[in-house]
Amino acid sequence: MTELVAPQLVVNSRMIYFGWLPADADAVAALVPDGLTPAPNRQVFMNQYVVDDAGQTSGFGAYSLTYIGPDLFGVDAPDGVTPGRWWTHYFNSSPVVRAYATARGVPATPGKTTIEVRGQRLIATTEADGVPVIRTTARVGRTGDAVNQGQLRYLTRLDGRLHSGNYPFVAEPVDPFAVESVDFLEPDHPVYALRPADPLTVVWGFYSPRASFAYPGGESVLD
Repeated sequence: MTELVAPQLVVNSRMIYFGWLPADADAVAALVPDGLTPAPNRQVFMNQYVVDDAGQTSGFGAYSLTYIGPDLFGVDAPDGVTPGRWWTHYFNSSPVVRAYATARGVPATPGKTTIEVRGQRLIATTEADGVPVIRTTARVGRTGDAVNQGQLRYLTRLDGRLHSGNYPFVAEPVDPFAVESVDFLEPDHPVYALRPADPLTVVWGFYSPRASFAYPGGESVLD
């Protein structure tokens, strides 16, 4: 197929996206590369989402993804409030999306994410090479009139240089929403370094059954 070019559009994904304080702040800080600074509280972000049908994308096809990493200091998103973010793990089910992301410095590897909602109980499970490594349990309600919108900023490294990309999004969050547990299931997997503190402290987050965004990849080289 023709090589995909930026930007790419994804609409109406099912997405749970939130952040927490980590169990091992030093381990999280160690994952941030030279030239970038972790958030003072070392908070971690994670996005688990599913794109159910190829018709929801401009070229990616159907896929699922979990990405995770440390929030950063001093490289905020365009709103001047939301921190920039550094991907440490990016578990993606699609070879097409993995190739697109890898070409832009994203650490994309094979993986699968499922999101099951029964009543008010949501369970999101992330697999890496067929092995479950993260499981999120949350209490969710229904969408209302609220809309989350803006642009996020992600940093990558490509050919030894840091790249910055802005990613616009629109999401319809449910209410109520509460993360009840985040279990890291494989202590020997590198992603275990990002596990949450006990007790769990969630610092922000939402679940949306209709989250849309553009995927520009790296837009500029960071000075």
